Amino acid sequence: MNGEPYEVLEYNFLRLQQRKPVVQTKIKNLISGKITEKSFRQSDSFEETEIVRKKAIFIYMRSLPTGRQEFWFRDPKDPSQRFSLSEDIVGEKKKFLKTNAEIEISEFREKPINISLPIKMDFAVKEAPPGERGNTAQGGTKTIVLENGLEIQAPLFINAGDIIRLNTQTGEYSERVEKG
Repeated sequence: MNGEPYEVLEYNFLRLQQRKPVVQTKIKNLISGKITEKSFRQSDSFEETEIVRKKAIFIYMRSLPTGRQEFWFRDPKDPSQRFSLSEDIVGEKKKFLKTNAEIEISEFREKPINISLPIKMDFAVKEAPPGERGNTAQGGTKTIVLENGLEIQAPLFINAGDIIRLNTQTGEYSERVEKG
């Protein structure tokens, strides 16, 4: 639509008496990430776009003199093929990136527009204060620091050196994979 790719998040078919049917949608612009609501009529038409998805391995992040960040990746099949993506493309997902993490890059007209992370990723716990006993009837939590510097809430039994699984869509602790 208007030369940019959109994804339909929700739709509702609506037919009122003596009116032409309308489809009410909630759509997301895949380049800007902006979500809007729009109604379409039966006569509206759009061309289907081609979004290419390719795998990449995260190598490292570099801070630029401008204060912005640059993220470097490599092709999993050809390690000599390296490329960088800007902070605008990586967005909030940067907090879950770690060295050698495999991600998926979405391209529109051979230009990267977005990255996708695995839904669950494993991280080593770098710092975890000792769990304090007390009112744990609701299942107490504590703040821990992961290998990439991310701070999250985790159960009291998690210690430094443990490997935990994190849900990258919610940013929450999922389970302990390995005891350290």
